Amino acid sequence: MQNIEAFREAISRPQQIVITTHIKPDADALGSSLALASYLIAKGHQVTVISPTNYPAFLNWMQGHEDVLIFNEGGEAESAELVANADMIFCLDFSSLNRIQDLGVLVQKATALKVLIDHHLDPEDFADFTLWDTKAAATAELVYELIRMLKDLDQITPDIAECLYAGIMTDTGSFKHSSTSSRVHRIVAGLIDRGANVSMVSKLIYDNNNLNRLKLTGFALAERLTVIKDVNVAFFTLSKEDLNKFNYQTGDTEGLVNYALSIKGIAMAAIIIEREDQVKLSFRSFGDVPVNDLAKEYFNGGGHKNAAGGASKESFEATVSKFKKMVLDHQDRFVDKINA
Repeated sequence: MQNIEAFREAISRPQQIVITTHIKPDADALGSSLALASYLIAKGHQVTVISPTNYPAFLNWMQGHEDVLIFNEGGEAESAELVANADMIFCLDFSSLNRIQDLGVLVQKATALKVLIDHHLDPEDFADFTLWDTKAAATAELVYELIRMLKDLDQITPDIAECLYAGIMTDTGSFKHSSTSSRVHRIVAGLIDRGANVSMVSKLIYDNNNLNRLKLTGFALAERLTVIKDVNVAFFTLSKEDLNKFNYQTGDTEGLVNYALSIKGIAMAAIIIEREDQVKLSFRSFGDVPVNDLAKEYFNGGGHKNAAGGASKESFEATVSKFKKMVLDHQDRFVDKINA
């Protein structure tokens, strides 16, 4: 953040603050939001975290989650009032206001100072203050850096440290992704020094499955995984009927795409999921396979080079066909790219 002194002045007095993040928040989105909220509350601000939608139950251990306002579950009127009256609005882990759907219209119209903290590509120019770094492994890393810039690392409590650790751990794939820099490890060491119980956080996120989620995973692996060996691509397809069969809950397909990417020789993996109003796609890749470009070109999406998402308003069947055609049209991007 280049104008850190102006930002420091802006938050030097108690403010009415709203923090929001993208739809279906993951551990980085929710963890960075709740960590920042706890820090700002301790500094004397009035803070509300607003999520456009619900989020996985395995994140319910995070401090402050019970006070999160869910916009699309009866929180529209209260959210509109909070956003309209806010002095500052923090936008975390998304680069464009359309990523928060109808809530984005309210934020756009608000007179509050707006702060963008994010690590995705191509940020929209709507914020008064921006802390943006595509080299950051997670937005939680940037929240830590903001607290450091404000010379307040001693204000990081164990609860804040655990929220930030959860975001960094998950967005680095448990420190497996290429974004896992030496800075990431230094930050994690600092979080451990400030009380983060890393084994507990790992267990709460990765070893906290309900039975239906495990059965859905087994079903997807056995019945809904397609491998196109000739072009080094593997993908899952899950219809609404499939999800209903296993009483799908938000977060039950989290990480499933990584099973496809773990297959030896696979350069790109995807999961295509039929929702009520659209079809969602998530992409993962290794090396020099820019799935963010493909997501943007074909499915109105984007993200990181090796992790991206998109959506389709076409039917489930038409979307799957479009994805297959995309793979064949761009097979030169996947063949022999596994070690690129």
